[in-house]
Amino acid sequence: MASRADQLASNLNFSKFGQATELKNRIWFTIGALIVFRFLSFVPLPGVDPVALASLYSQAASGGVLDIFNTFSGGSLERMSIIALGVMPYITASIVVQLAAALSPSLAALKKEGESGRKKLNQYTRYGTVALTAIQGYFIAVGLETLGASQGIAAVVDPGMMFRVGAVISIVGGTLFLMWLGEQITSRGIGNGVSLIIMAGILAQLPRSFSQMFTQVREGSMGGGTIFAVIGGAIVIIAFISFMERAQRRVLVQYPKRATQRGVMQADRSHLPLKVNTAGVIPPIFASSLLLMPLTVTQMMGQNVQGDTATGDFLITLNQYLAHGQPLYMALYAAGIIFFCFFYVAVVFNPEETADNLKKQNGFIPGIRPGKNTAAYLDFVLTRITVLGAAYLAAICLIPEYFIAQSGLPFQLGGTSLLIIVNVTIDTISQIQSHMLAHQYGDLIKKAKLKGGVARR
Repeated sequence: MASRADQLASNLNFSKFGQATELKNRIWFTIGALIVFRFLSFVPLPGVDPVALASLYSQAASGGVLDIFNTFSGGSLERMSIIALGVMPYITASIVVQLAAALSPSLAALKKEGESGRKKLNQYTRYGTVALTAIQGYFIAVGLETLGASQGIAAVVDPGMMFRVGAVISIVGGTLFLMWLGEQITSRGIGNGVSLIIMAGILAQLPRSFSQMFTQVREGSMGGGTIFAVIGGAIVIIAFISFMERAQRRVLVQYPKRATQRGVMQADRSHLPLKVNTAGVIPPIFASSLLLMPLTVTQMMGQNVQGDTATGDFLITLNQYLAHGQPLYMALYAAGIIFFCFFYVAVVFNPEETADNLKKQNGFIPGIRPGKNTAAYLDFVLTRITVLGAAYLAAICLIPEYFIAQSGLPFQLGGTSLLIIVNVTIDTISQIQSHMLAHQYGDLIKKAKLKGGVARR
C-alpha cells in the first residue's frame, strides 16, 4: 500500500514546473556549480607536464586502486588537477569526527547542543580536511617528482621544495573550494552537494569508458556480446537498487482513542518507517575513502621503489594484494561497508530517543510496553533489517567489481558507482517533488484565501 507521501507525490502537477521560480533557480544554481567543478578538473597543478603525466598514468595506475579514485574525482587525478583528491579528504574527516563523537563523551554532549554544536563539529571536520589534504598532497607531490624516473620521463618540470609547497597549497585550496561548493549546493541548490559532486565525476567518465570499450570490440580484443552483457547487467542492478532503496519495514504505532467532532471515539494509527538500507550510499563511500587514503600514497610510492629493500618489498607486496579485484581488497572493502552500515545506523537512529518521543505523544506499539521495552524492540527490528541492508550493499558493491576486475573491462562503473548514481538521483528527485508539493500547497492556500475574501464581500 502506498504511503501518504507517495500518494501526494503521485498527484503532483509537473505542468506547473515553470511557475516554481525558486525551484528553477535552485536547479540552475546546482547545474552551474557542477559546471564549475568540471572546469576545475582540467586546471593542472603548477609545474606538472600534462603530456608526460598522461603517459605515465596509463602505465602506472591503469586498472588499479588509483583508477577507482580517478573515477570518483571525474578524471582529476589522471590530469593531476588542483582538485585531484576531490572531496575524499572531507569525507574521511567526517568519518573521523563522527567516530570521535560516538566514542568521546565531550563530543557527544556537543552534538546534543543543537545548531551550535553542529557548527562546532563541522568546524572540526574542516580542520581535519585541511590536515588530511595537506598530508596526502605532500605525498602526491613527492610521488610526482619520482614518477617516471625509470622510464626517463619527468612528470614535473622543476622538482624541488618550491614545487612541493605549491602543489600542497593548490591541492588544499582545490579541496576546500570543492567542500565549500558542496555546502553551497546543499543550502542554495537542490540535493546533497557532496554526493552530487561525486556523481558528476562518475558520469563524466562514462563517455570515455564506453569509447574505450567500443575500441576494444573494433580491434577484436573484446567480444561484441560483452557490450550487451554490460548494459543488461547494469539495467538489472539499477532495477534491484531502486527496489531495495524503497524497501522498508513499517512498524505499526497506535494512539489512544480520541473523540471526533461527531462524538465518536476513534483510535489513530500510523507507521514508523524503517528503511532496509537506512545508511544509503554512505557506507560504500566511507569504505572507499578509507581504503583509498593510504593506498593513494602506497601505490604511487610502490611504482618507484626498488625491490631489493625491505620497504620496497613491503610496498610492492601491499600494492599487489590490495589491487582492484584481489581477495584482500575485496575483504577489506566488504568489512568496511558492513561496519559503516551498523555505525551510521547507530549514529542517525536512536531507539531510546524514539521510544521516549512515542511515550510523550501517548503512542505505543501494539503488544509492546512503552519505554525501555519499545526501545529494545526497535533496536531488535533495526538490527535485523540492517543485517539485510549490509548484505545487500556488500553484494551490490563487490560482485560487479569482481567481474569487472576479472574481465578487464576498461571502466569502473561497478556496483558502487551505480549505487551512488541511483541513490543521489532518487534523493534529488525526492527533493524536487517536495519543492513542487510545497509550491502547489502555496497555490491552494492563496486560492482559498481569495475565495474566502470574495465570499465575505
